[in-house]
Parts: sequence; structure tokens; C-alpha cells
Amino acid sequence: MKIATYNVNGVNGRLPVLLRWLEEAQPDIVCLQELKAPQEKFPLEAITEAGYNAIWHGQKSWNGVAILSKKPIAERRRGLDGDDEDVQSRYLEAKIDDLIIGCIYLPNGNPYPGPKFDYKLKWFERLQAHAEMLITLDKPVLLIGDFNVMPTEKDVYKPEKWVNDALFRVEVREAFFGLLNQGWTDAVRALHPDEVIYTFWDYFRNAYERNAGLRIDHFLLSPELKGKLKKAEVDKHVRGWEKTSDHAPVWIELGK
Repeated sequence: MKIATYNVNGVNGRLPVLLRWLEEAQPDIVCLQELKAPQEKFPLEAITEAGYNAIWHGQKSWNGVAILSKKPIAERRRGLDGDDEDVQSRYLEAKIDDLIIGCIYLPNGNPYPGPKFDYKLKWFERLQAHAEMLITLDKPVLLIGDFNVMPTEKDVYKPEKWVNDALFRVEVREAFFGLLNQGWTDAVRALHPDEVIYTFWDYFRNAYERNAGLRIDHFLLSPELKGKLKKAEVDKHVRGWEKTSDHAPVWIELGK
């Protein structure tokens, strides 16, 4: 089974790119982030014609997450507990066959310091609490998406320039490793422990051409799935397409 994540940076504006990649890559399940579309503007007809069922949690102008699947999807929840006033569309959870999948668009948090960074850390705490509950289910669970964190210096071009960025602050990296310490496996690093791998390249300063990137899109696997992990790759070439997102699709392959 091929499972992917892709921050599309606007699902309607990038729809031709998304459909082209879906046709080329043929993933079984896809988590999308940064839809930048209200609930009623999600391009369901085009997604259906491409062969996918879909659930989505939209938001006007910003955020938004969706899960696409060639198989039926049963929605489990949208949003995280712990803040009744949080209306940002950043978490969507579904059951597909025996898999539980959480699609994540974690807050960026910049500028540091400030209220956006504080919100990011609080959101991370809510995610940790929910992830701890999920991992105790003893079921196959994946937490997938744009975490807006580079866990280690291998995951960022010129890390010394990012020390006080909200994506690389020590508090944020500690929060990510707090998740791993619950028993989750970072799928990409599990198969590529020493490689320089990026999933995002800024639109500015020829970042893609210089491979000046970041690894911020992640797959976390529950213990039940760790032994089934066969591949983990980035479709880097998609970042070079015309009118493409600043992220590239990332995918894993699970065996039986």
C-alpha cells in the first residue's frame, strides 16, 4: 500500500499539479495540507474523477486538511481536544480498512517569540496527548503531514541560520522527539538514517535549484506498522513543475 502526504499550498490553484501527480504516482491514500479553501470550495468532482474518495476540513483563505483514498473512508474526528476556541482546520482523522490515519498541518509558529509560537507549542501539546491515546489502542496508526519542524540538523540547509526560527527552535524539536518517545517511528529516517532529504524548498533565492531545503513533512508509524515499512521516498521532481507547491509529495510503502 502506497500512502502519501502533500502540502498543496492551495488545492484549487494547484489542482492541475495535484491531478497530474495523482495520475503519475497512483498512491492508495493521500493526506493533503494547506487547502486554502472553505469547505464548499473543495474540488470534490475532480478528485472523484481521479478515482478517490475524500473527506476534508476546509477553512477560508488558510489551513485546511483532506484525506483521499481509493478505498472507502470513515471519518473519526476533526480537530484536537484541549482548546474549544481553536477554529483552525489543522487535524483530520479517518479509518481506512484497518488503518487509522491522522492528517496534520501543524502551525508554523513564526515569528519567534510571540503568540503564534506559543500557539504552536500548545497545539503540539494537544497533539502529543491525542497521539499518546492513539498509540495505546494497539492498532495500526499513522500520523501524517506537514509538522513544520526540522527534527535534526540533517533536516535543514545551513542549520545555523535557523536557530531562532519557529520550525527549528529547540522547544519544537523537543516536542517532536516527545512524540517519538511515545513509540512512534519516523518512517523516512528509519529507512534513510544518514541521507540529506528535503521535502520543502522556498520559492525565493533559487532554493530548489540549489537544493536549499527543509524536511518538514513526516510520517509517524505506530509500533504495529514499523515492521511493514518497505519504502519511503520524496517525489522531488514535482517541486520543479510549473505553478507547483513549495512542498514535494512524500510517500511510504507498507507491506503485509
